Amino acid sequence: MLYREAGQFKTSYAGDQAIFPIIQDRWFVLAVLLVAYLVVPFVANDYFFEVVLIPFLVFSMAAIGLNLLLGYAGQLSLGTGAFMGLGAFMSYKLLTTFPDLNLIVAFLLAGLATAVVGLLFGIPSLRIKGFYLAVSTLAAQFLLGWMFTKVEWFYNYNPSGTILTPPREMFGVLITSPKADPAVKYLVALTLVAVFALAAKNIVRSRIGRSWMAIRDMDIAAEIIGFRPMQTKLMAFAVSSFYCGVAGAMLLCLDLDAAEGAEAFGINISFNVLFMVIIGGLGSILGSFLGAAFITLVPVVLTNAPQMFGIAMATDMQKHLEVMIFGGLIVYFLIVEPHGLARLWQIAKEKLRIWPFPY
Repeated sequence: MLYREAGQFKTSYAGDQAIFPIIQDRWFVLAVLLVAYLVVPFVANDYFFEVVLIPFLVFSMAAIGLNLLLGYAGQLSLGTGAFMGLGAFMSYKLLTTFPDLNLIVAFLLAGLATAVVGLLFGIPSLRIKGFYLAVSTLAAQFLLGWMFTKVEWFYNYNPSGTILTPPREMFGVLITSPKADPAVKYLVALTLVAVFALAAKNIVRSRIGRSWMAIRDMDIAAEIIGFRPMQTKLMAFAVSSFYCGVAGAMLLCLDLDAAEGAEAFGINISFNVLFMVIIGGLGSILGSFLGAAFITLVPVVLTNAPQMFGIAMATDMQKHLEVMIFGGLIVYFLIVEPHGLARLWQIAKEKLRIWPFPY
């Protein structure tokens, strides 16, 4: 009886099409945001911010971007890490070239630059799909990775090839520096992710999102009834790349503070973000957050589990077990619920609708 929409009448089209039409959903989201903004910054320590919360928010942004492309538009991409790297390097170039440039503006411009490159690599989607499209986007991973290493312009001709985030302040508070308070970085990342998640939720409910889903479900039928595959697919690649570019800028400026060449944005990043989307749930903004939480938290728990139980274990053995258990958990969740963790949340809400009666 706790989660019932009975009696919640809508008297307008806008009310019926609200993002959270049920008052319980609105209160739940509001409670989560209040805890995230007003409780977490005062109770979490630096380790929790730097190892769990900030990486979770950064990869949630990247997972949303890939989910828009794969889950909603049905276009498979394995170049997410490269697009994140491009966003990171472009934000570095902007911040070092224009010392007075606002940090948020630098993030947005880095995202726009990544969107332009994403458009170029999205052109093959007009002719190929599925596995072949994944291979073509994998070319972006290797090509951009090579450019990050060989083209000295990206790292300002630094002999070491390392990029360091210059210090930036907003409202007199230091944000992008190893000396910055991790709680401040967390709040900036949280605000960006909250705003962009809300924007993504509105995009998928708009005409653009409906055109993506039409192309995803049956592109030939969608073209017959008036959708334009070329514009639709390229728009999906551009928006997805924009989100990934902003995520890469956040990863550099709010998490890593420094990166060397393309090593921080390799193929492993692309696969991790892909796993986040698949485990969290394709075609679900909430699933992007759940998948990012799973991929971020499980390795941390597995790393600290032997210490928690007082088990002495060699570092290499601990790492090997972590990889094995992590891979096994991914396979297990895909077998138990192939539609992702978002589907489990949906089932839980359906059960709450008739609780305490049997399902």
